[in-house]
Amino acid sequence: MAHKFEIYKDKAGEFRVRFKYNSEVMFSTEGYASKASAENAIASIKKNGSDAPIEDNS
Repeated sequence: MAHKFEIYKDKAGEFRVRFKYNSEVMFSTEGYASKASAENAIASIKKNGSDAPIEDNS
């Protein structure tokens, strides 16, 4: 699969999510105190991301 979400612990011990495409990190989230919160972030991105508007500030 060319794209995936990864949950990992940062140096501060918080859970973070990063989205990778072909091994390149496209974005990462803030830190979460629990793994469940990181999983909820992924669910929210999947649910709401497909119809999110594009804001072009160029």
